[in-house]
Amino acid sequence: MPASFRRGIYPGQAERTVRDRSTSFPPFGVLTLLLALTSLPCMQPAAAKTRAVDTRSALNEAERATIALFERVAPSVVAVSVIVGADDPAKFHIGTGSGFVWDAAGHIVTNNHVVRGAGTITIWLPSGEQFEAEIVGVAPNYDLAVIRPKAKHSLPPAIAVGSSAALKVGQSAYVIGSPFGLEQSLTTGVISGLRRQLPTTRSREIANIIQTDAAVYPGNSGGPLLDSAGRVIGVISAFFSLAAPNTALGFAIPSDVASRIIPELISKGRIPTAGIGIVPAEEADTMRAGIDGVVVAQVRPGSPAERAGLHGANAQAGTQGDVIVAADGVPIRSPFDLTNLLERVGIGKTVALTVKRDGRTTAMPVDIVDMDGSPR
Repeated sequence: MPASFRRGIYPGQAERTVRDRSTSFPPFGVLTLLLALTSLPCMQPAAAKTRAVDTRSALNEAERATIALFERVAPSVVAVSVIVGADDPAKFHIGTGSGFVWDAAGHIVTNNHVVRGAGTITIWLPSGEQFEAEIVGVAPNYDLAVIRPKAKHSLPPAIAVGSSAALKVGQSAYVIGSPFGLEQSLTTGVISGLRRQLPTTRSREIANIIQTDAAVYPGNSGGPLLDSAGRVIGVISAFFSLAAPNTALGFAIPSDVASRIIPELISKGRIPTAGIGIVPAEEADTMRAGIDGVVVAQVRPGSPAERAGLHGANAQAGTQGDVIVAADGVPIRSPFDLTNLLERVGIGKTVALTVKRDGRTTAMPVDIVDMDGSPR
């Protein structure tokens, strides 16, 4: 009988026969492997071998310099924790920040926004010591504050302070602080921008802000921005992060500003605020109205602005306030422009305002006074 008939004459049947045979008898190669394995003696796992440690060469010069900087400066950088609203459960929260030793008298510099509204302030030294602190002075317009221990404590040495005037984009920058409460953290980068402007309070901003790509996170606020010599060149104030990853930018108050403000806070507890006694309209409303200048929303009673004859808005009459378009011949386009110019001119001086009212332009000399002092 032909072989084809012995296996089945229908293709389907033949295919089934082949499949049945393949499942019943292993292929020759697999069978040979099984026989070989069963003939081997029982195998024991080999003992793990210890990897040899590869001894590296000496640290490179840049690494040694960074390590030396951190070891020298970090002991003088502290963590700051505050309790706000302890008597009101709706307002209660705990905040964290950083600070650094400013002088041998034990003054510590941090941000105003770190200690704002604080009922209790605690300072944590790198050694693990902690103690309660009190506010010496605050400057909200500059986001700076000075605190000190309530009781006498021995503190690490003050950090050297450098000048921010000669900074260059691209030079190395170092940040030491307590991001997310993680004390003694170091991040490195470069000065990535200069002459930025940072709003602090309404109608106030700081000019010449330093921008860095050294990582800055919540909790770094109030810590030092350092140059490669380990000198303070700025006080970390804010960070800005986009939704995309790796897009955070850090900003610091220039050391030249801090060096001018901090002695005033230590000696007087406050910094004079140059002003003329007006409340400007919201900048967004002014821009929507297509007005180029500062619209006077209110004039404070008894202020230099009132004595000079400036008019605020009158809601009942439906009239707009005066529009300040220049000061001492310098164009004024925003409240920030005006406050920055007033500070440059200085308290006790007179500024010549150019004011628009009812389609007419008027020149008005106005005295500059300390708006937080008295009398107005």
